[in-house]
Amino acid sequence: MTDVHDRVTYPPLNTLKPVAENVWIVDGPMIRFGMPWPKMPFSTRMTVIRLEGRALFIHSPTLLTDGLRAEVEKIGEVRHIVGPNRIHYWWIPEWRAAFPEADVWLAPRIREQAKDRIDFDAPELTKKTGYPWDEEIKTLPVAGSFMTEVEFFHPTSRTLILTDFIENFEPKKLGWPWTWLARAGGVLDPNGSMPRDMRLTFSRQRPQLKGAIEKMIAWGPERVIMAHGRWYERNGAAELKRSFRWLLD
Repeated sequence: MTDVHDRVTYPPLNTLKPVAENVWIVDGPMIRFGMPWPKMPFSTRMTVIRLEGRALFIHSPTLLTDGLRAEVEKIGEVRHIVGPNRIHYWWIPEWRAAFPEADVWLAPRIREQAKDRIDFDAPELTKKTGYPWDEEIKTLPVAGSFMTEVEFFHPTSRTLILTDFIENFEPKKLGWPWTWLARAGGVLDPNGSMPRDMRLTFSRQRPQLKGAIEKMIAWGPERVIMAHGRWYERNGAAELKRSFRWLLD
């Protein structure tokens, strides 16, 4: 029988995979997330962007192995470690310890969620500009009642980086009963979208959410990288329109 971890994830794990010039992803280990029981298996993914001067922007860090650290050090210097929403922070302390000269940037309410695991000072990502990467990466915080997710766009490569705003789990990787649960939640490939429970947390901010999605579509992304499931290697703007048709129609 295939091990669940091997089936759910996207091997090879914990290694840099080129996406575009100066853009890489790292597919990380499986985690389990959700209600106290049962917890659904999730694949994990981080994104790395190399900026001017070989500075590295690390989005939603995954497990840091010795091999991955060596690969990262070959392509540049880690300068920015980003926690993009309140539930994507777990491996940040390990990355901060490994790269103490890097700055850590946190989405609002990570401290509330992480408690003692995040016990160091770090600025919050609450605005659209004013960051060291402004000339190369666009920043877009989108606030809901439960959390703010901060989205990023790399215009040079036309790469949009989301976290949980779209989840896109492949049926062949989930198996039963998780395929049923993903379909019910609106996050089953090829129709991945914002999870239905997350949509409810934006009910009072629906106009702001719609405006943010329209802005991302206007950026014209070719690819959309997400933290969980199959990401979109092409036709990014069209995939955004499809994923958020429940909001845009």
